Amino acid sequence: MIPRYTREEIGAVWTQRRKMEGWLEVELAVTEALADAGVVPAEDAAECRERASFTVEAVEERERTTNHDVAAFVDVVSASIGPEGRWIHYGLTSSDVLDTALATQIVEAGTIVVSGARDFRDALIERAFEFRDTPCVGRTHGIHAEPTSFGLRLAGFAFEADRNVRRLERAFEQCAVGKLSGAVGTYASLPPTVEAAVMDRLGIRAEDASTQIVPRDRHAEVLSAIALAGAGLERFATEVRGLQKTEVREVEEPFGKGQKGSSAMPHKRNPITTERITGLARVLRGYAQAGLENVALWHERDISHSGAERVILPDATIGLDYMQHLATRVAGGMTVHTDRMAENLELTYGAIYSQRALTALVDGGMIRDDAYMLVQANAQKAWDTRTPFRDLLAEAVADGEVTIDVDAIFDPSAYLTHTGEVFERLEKLRG
Repeated sequence: MIPRYTREEIGAVWTQRRKMEGWLEVELAVTEALADAGVVPAEDAAECRERASFTVEAVEERERTTNHDVAAFVDVVSASIGPEGRWIHYGLTSSDVLDTALATQIVEAGTIVVSGARDFRDALIERAFEFRDTPCVGRTHGIHAEPTSFGLRLAGFAFEADRNVRRLERAFEQCAVGKLSGAVGTYASLPPTVEAAVMDRLGIRAEDASTQIVPRDRHAEVLSAIALAGAGLERFATEVRGLQKTEVREVEEPFGKGQKGSSAMPHKRNPITTERITGLARVLRGYAQAGLENVALWHERDISHSGAERVILPDATIGLDYMQHLATRVAGGMTVHTDRMAENLELTYGAIYSQRALTALVDGGMIRDDAYMLVQANAQKAWDTRTPFRDLLAEAVADGEVTIDVDAIFDPSAYLTHTGEVFERLEKLRG
């Protein structure tokens, strides 16, 4: 991921140095497990732990000759130890090291990503409770529908965010697996007992049945969960962008002191943060697609997945971490214009109360289709002529054929009668 979108903590997980440190830890853990099994002299394993070292530059220089990154790494580390270095990479194939070390990086990245997902969810929960009783118009197809509350709208985003927390937790947990089963998964060089001991040292699990690699459906699940979490962030970002339109202006994302919205038009306050989230969500979906295509490899393995993974796994986790940070800042710091929400409730001159008018007429004994036609005609007239629908409705039933309670029909609080149940559910997500 480009530096612009890379936050320091998660960026550190995916450096070349950190990757090779993971390789070294796997190699040393194997050497020590073999010492415990009586295969490697204990003093030799201790010397490996004490002396092993590398520099990224030395490995990359060696790779220019070997054209193989793990082989180059083994050469450099073995040379740094001395004669005891002959035990480094004993009985291993490259993917034993690569996939096992990758699992530890994925665990590290997952811890950061899941924490950020929780922060976003929690910010939404708090704002939802803040505006639980703030009326605003609900929109379907982009058209005013019926009143709702802004808090209820945010509650929906909060529940989705919680589902994404749990999806990410599950996805990263199931990917915390390594393997030391050798070239085609038969344990011909190292027994399962050594594999188990190494995985225990590293804090991950052994793959149930690996070939030369850990099956890539695991990584595809992580990438899919990341893409779905990104889609949730995009949905929230799209809502904010829509509500920030000049003619709507119910919500505005944070705008810092000294910030400039346009190089040419000083009045502009553009929703650049939520637009950035929207754009990056598209990138995450592309990475998920590549992850799915990595699942089907030839026979026991090929390396068609490898080049893609060097890009998509770091970038997807770094990208989601960055997007969650932006979305949390927007959720917690957005300006909510409750006065504009109240004004916009009246844009249709009361036509948004049409369903309550319809049910009131039906309750009063009117045939439903007749009631529907009466309400539709007057609601559209209200909107088109800027005449209060309340007045038109009262006039339409003035002959006394049907008696209705006009005040009850046009009471916006009626739409929030049962929303308390949703907030009781939301309360349970508060940590």
